[in-house]
Amino acid sequence: MRSFYAFPALVLCMIASASGALRLQPQRASLDAQIPRYTHIIVIVAENKDYDQVVGSPAAPSLTELARDYGNATHFYAETHPSEPNYVATVGGYTYGIRDDDAYFCTPRDSNRSCPHSRTPGYVGHTIDAPNLASQLEAAHLSWREYLESIPSAGSLVPAAGMYASKHSGFMNFRSVQRDPQRARHIVGFQDFFADIEAGALPNLAFVVPNVCDEMHGAGGAAPPGCNWNDVGTLVRRGDDHIGAIVHRLMDMPVWRARGNVAIVVTFDEDDAGSAAGCCGNDPSDPANRGGGRIPTIVITNHGPRHVTDATPYSHYSLLRTIEDAFGIKRHLRRARAPGVVPMVPLFRVAPAS
Repeated sequence: MRSFYAFPALVLCMIASASGALRLQPQRASLDAQIPRYTHIIVIVAENKDYDQVVGSPAAPSLTELARDYGNATHFYAETHPSEPNYVATVGGYTYGIRDDDAYFCTPRDSNRSCPHSRTPGYVGHTIDAPNLASQLEAAHLSWREYLESIPSAGSLVPAAGMYASKHSGFMNFRSVQRDPQRARHIVGFQDFFADIEAGALPNLAFVVPNVCDEMHGAGGAAPPGCNWNDVGTLVRRGDDHIGAIVHRLMDMPVWRARGNVAIVVTFDEDDAGSAAGCCGNDPSDPANRGGGRIPTIVITNHGPRHVTDATPYSHYSLLRTIEDAFGIKRHLRRARAPGVVPMVPLFRVAPAS
C-alpha cells in the first residue's frame, strides 16, 4: 500500500532527474498561473488521522460531506513523523531536520525538560533562521494570524499548557516570529478568532489549530470526555463536530458571499499509523522528510467548482506553494519548489460565472 501511494510522485521525481528539472519549470509556471488570486485563505489543521479514518467514516459525517460537496484531495501526504516537523514544513517549506516534538527553543544536548530528545544523534536546534510564510506575507503587505485554541495568552511562549501545545504551531519555530514585536497580535487564541469572524476582520491568511481534544489528537490519563486517544471513534466524532462547526461559521461570514475568492482548507499533520508513504518534495533518504502517510485534505471555496475529487499526489509543500500562488508570492520556499511539487489547481480554480 505504501509503494502504491508513493509511486506517482516518485515517477515525477525520476522524470525530473532524467530529463532535467528545468524542463518542468515552464509547465509548473503554467500551473502556478492557473491559481486565482485569493483575498482570504483559512487553513484548519487537525491531527494524526489516516485518510480512511475521516473521509467516508461514520464518525466524521461533517468532513465527509464537505469532501463530497467541495474538494477532496485523495492522495495528500505528510512529510514525516511526529507532528512538529509537519507544521514547520507547512509554513517554512522544509522540516529543517526536526525529527521530534521537542519545544521550539530546544538545542542539542539541552537539559530543559521540554527537550527530551536533545541527545539523540543528528539532533538539530528547533529555532530556525529562515524565510517563512509569515515573513513572505509581511513583505507582500498581507496580513496573517495563527489562532491556537487554549493558548494561555496572546503571543505566549510557553511550550505546553493544559490542552495547548506549541509543537502544533509551525510559526513558533521561526526566530522572526519569536522576536516579532507584534507576536501578541499574530499568535492568538480562539476568543480572537471568533471575535475576528464576528467583526469581519479575518486576515488574508488564517492558520487555525484546535486544542488536542478538538483536533483529533486526544490525550491520555484523565482526559476530558471524548478526548481519550484510545477511543478513536469518539475522538474523531468530537473533532468532526468541532471542525465542522468552525467551517460552517466561516461560511456564514459576509465575505464568503462577496466577490473575492475565499478558501477554507482542512488538513492534518500526519497519519495515525506511522506510515512512511509520501510524495512531492519528500526524500526517502532524509529521516526528517521521508513521508508521513496519506492524510485527509479538504478544500472548500466560495466560488470554486463543487464535487471535485482530485487524485493528484500532493503534500504540505504543495499546499504551501498553492497559498503562495494565491497571494501572488513568486518565490516559493525550499521544498515547495522541489521536483514533483505542483499547485493544487483543480481544487482552487474558480468556477466560471453563470
